[in-house]
Amino acid sequence: MTIKLICLDADDTLWHNMRHFNATEDALLDMLRPFAEADVTRERLIACETRNLSLYGYGAKGFTLSMIETAVELAGDSLSTAMIEGILAAGRALLAHPVELFDGVQNTLETLEKVGPLVLVTKGDLLHQESKLAASGLGDLFSGIEIVSDKKADTFRTLFARHGIAPEEAVMAGDSMRSDILPALEAGAWAAFIPQEGAWHHESAKAPSDHPHFTQLERLAELPDWIVSIS
Repeated sequence: MTIKLICLDADDTLWHNMRHFNATEDALLDMLRPFAEADVTRERLIACETRNLSLYGYGAKGFTLSMIETAVELAGDSLSTAMIEGILAAGRALLAHPVELFDGVQNTLETLEKVGPLVLVTKGDLLHQESKLAASGLGDLFSGIEIVSDKKADTFRTLFARHGIAPEEAVMAGDSMRSDILPALEAGAWAAFIPQEGAWHHESAKAPSDHPHFTQLERLAELPDWIVSIS
């Protein structure tokens, strides 16, 4: 069996992402401190994000709208124009944050490219994801770019069919158990989980037990050797 396609997540797999979302969330907690304790604001924001995912999708723009909605719920008529402007400014800063690659990512992708073609599989706002990929300088290493609204088993089945390979000839690697690992395994592929600190609550899920196509790695740099071991 030969691996013919290597699929990689982007945010918090190739570059830092959640640290910027967490910093923006902390700014919102500070802004709303006159109206609610931090834990209350965080719980309300989580509920609002979850409720809005089907409407706004994933990404910084939807997160900004959820922050504004949370502020309206907690502050009511006391929410000032200045506070709304502050939330919008935090959202714009989130959209404009610099792309910080994890250590060794460039070299690892160059090694992986020699093992098999690379496809970036990421979800979120199209414009924002495209701009981050461009800023990363990694775009030329990928033979395909897939920016999707969500990652489901059918998402991967369609991707594998488009590339003309069987699911067991593909690997998916990423930091999200919910979005990267479980749907790829369900579709019949191999999957490598590379967890990161500060992961988003929405992306957590129970790891598969004794699945023959699953592994957990400490860092992306371990992926090439694992792929060679299963090929």
